[in-house]
Amino acid sequence: MLDAVYFLCLTKSNLYSTDQQSIRFGADFLRLEGNFKDKELSQKVVCRFQSGKRKEFFVNEVPHTKLSEHIGMFPCMMISPSDGDIIIGGSEDRRKVIDSTLSQTDSEYLELLVLYNKLLAQRNAALKQFAESGRTDKNLLLSYDNRLIPIGEKIFIKRQNALFEIQPLFEACYEQISLNRDAVSIQYLSQLEGKSFQELMNNSIQKDLVLQRTDTGIHKDDIDLQINNVSAKKFGSQGQQKSVLIALKLALFQYIKKQKGFAPILLVDDIFDKLDKDRGNSLIEILSSDLTGQVIISHTKREDFKDLKMVETIAVEEIVGFSKAL
Repeated sequence: MLDAVYFLCLTKSNLYSTDQQSIRFGADFLRLEGNFKDKELSQKVVCRFQSGKRKEFFVNEVPHTKLSEHIGMFPCMMISPSDGDIIIGGSEDRRKVIDSTLSQTDSEYLELLVLYNKLLAQRNAALKQFAESGRTDKNLLLSYDNRLIPIGEKIFIKRQNALFEIQPLFEACYEQISLNRDAVSIQYLSQLEGKSFQELMNNSIQKDLVLQRTDTGIHKDDIDLQINNVSAKKFGSQGQQKSVLIALKLALFQYIKKQKGFAPILLVDDIFDKLDKDRGNSLIEILSSDLTGQVIISHTKREDFKDLKMVETIAVEEIVGFSKAL
């Protein structure tokens, strides 16, 4: 159910890497439908996807010809056990969560990112073709670079500015969850920091030809999440890493709220494992405070939320029935 909401908001699954994996076994299409309501407006969102065809989104029966038109209309943040890769995984996992956040708040950022990735794929294909044919067309590489460089520089600046605003939110969220036990920070790591993207690309041509891929650019960016000035990935305990992850997601949630002027939907999937009782209680207080808007939580122990004023709780049997109805 959480993934269905996420899919309708962000046009893709949080669980699966391809749309095909979201189709029920034995079927050749999927259809998702949801009604998003606030005090003044009700909007019906429908997603249709058939194997081998283009995915379609409709809002009140009006088609969105580009998925980028849809992203940001219904902002959403998911916190789930699979988010552990943001801490212990590679740089791609951390870029992904930052890109998802900025794409929901800045339509230009999303357009730049889509274009950058398209040009990057074309440049990499050209590098591979050069290796196979034994012939290098440096003018073709230059044409790609002339388009990639200004786009990459804009993305770098937007990421830099956003992370500057996210940093104090991250610190405050972690302080509230950890009860002032540690100090945290976000370090933005980019090859473009203090250097010319043009110069970096010029110096990397020979290496790119050998590797058959573009080894320089904002697609190599990373963020280092630190606890007491050391890497949470390398030195944090499981409890600290979980707290850092949740604090980061809540900080990104607050950033979206600040940029959009209203709270995103917050989806929370059974994240209380490996949190001690005090940190778990602190998190529950945050989730039930005025900080958040609509929160949808999945958890294995209903009694943990007995003191919260919740609109509705659903037993697992009802969830199963809901999924069959879908």
